[in-house]
Amino acid sequence: MRFLGIDLGWQSGASGLSCLEWQDRELVVLDCQRQESIEEIFAWVEEWSGDRPALVAVDAPTLIPNATGTRVPDRLTHKYFGRYHAGCYPANLGLPFAERTVRFGLGLEERGFQHAPKILPKSLGRYQIEVFPHPAIVHLFGLERILKYKKGRLSDRKQELQKLHNYMQRGLSNLEPSLISCIPWPDNFAQFKTREFKDLEDRLDSIICAYVGAHWWYWGNEKNLVLGDKTTGYIVVPNPDHISD
Repeated sequence: MRFLGIDLGWQSGASGLSCLEWQDRELVVLDCQRQESIEEIFAWVEEWSGDRPALVAVDAPTLIPNATGTRVPDRLTHKYFGRYHAGCYPANLGLPFAERTVRFGLGLEERGFQHAPKILPKSLGRYQIEVFPHPAIVHLFGLERILKYKKGRLSDRKQELQKLHNYMQRGLSNLEPSLISCIPWPDNFAQFKTREFKDLEDRLDSIICAYVGAHWWYWGNEKNLVLGDKTTGYIVVPNPDHISD
């Protein structure tokens, strides 16, 4: 079984892409890169999934039923994760990114990846889910707030991204399923400018997405939360320690 994580560029720009594989009761990283266009992303999905069982975990609202306002899962992130600063951006069909993200989900369906807000753990198939890294990171690593590597001064963001990598290296290998490797940390990270930083950020986010997909496949509802459903849109959030929100 393979797990493809996609940190989708909602409007434009590159997307982070990672592929994990379940091997000998552990997860290993097979690929981690970025691509610009939707066509390139789908080519990558086809390359790494082929006709084998796979789950694609996307950080983007691929199901948007509401013409205006806010989706149910978006409201629920603020209800349950607002105190961690982990509420997500509202989505509706009137917003500029909606056509791109919905079309992406439909493109995955055309390739055989069906939405899986419900799943029988460890069952082979071809699935897609929506994920959101911020609350996932809070729950996976037992944090009191999000790691703020998205906004602010670059020097501050670097410190937060370094923390994320450290948590991933130490924490994901100790969870079940265990991810035994992460992407190497660049020796020249201190000299990174905004462009290089964004490249690394997208790659790390895509690994988190892929891991959340693997965690959902492995545990189902036993150790995950599902905010919403297929009619409202939904977001899968790992809950390994049964945290009560």
